[in-house]
Amino acid sequence: MRRKVPWFRVKTYGYGAGLPCHWQGWVAIAIYAIVLAATIAMATPYASNKPIAYAAAIAIPTALFIFVVWWKSDAPWRWR
Repeated sequence: MRRKVPWFRVKTYGYGAGLPCHWQGWVAIAIYAIVLAATIAMATPYASNKPIAYAAAIAIPTALFIFVVWWKSDAPWRWR
């Protein structure tokens, strides 16, 4: 049986996850940064005309990244 390897460790104090503990977590952060930079670069010319679309262009990749971090953490998130 394959062992589930966490990409992120939960924080010792506070809520959520901290820095990655395996290379897959670092790759996830790099992909998130690239996608966010590309999305912001493409959406910036339209930011003054459509602020809701600009906010959504930032919120959607961020929400997806938070979901991946939560899914690949080593323990459930709770206040510690």
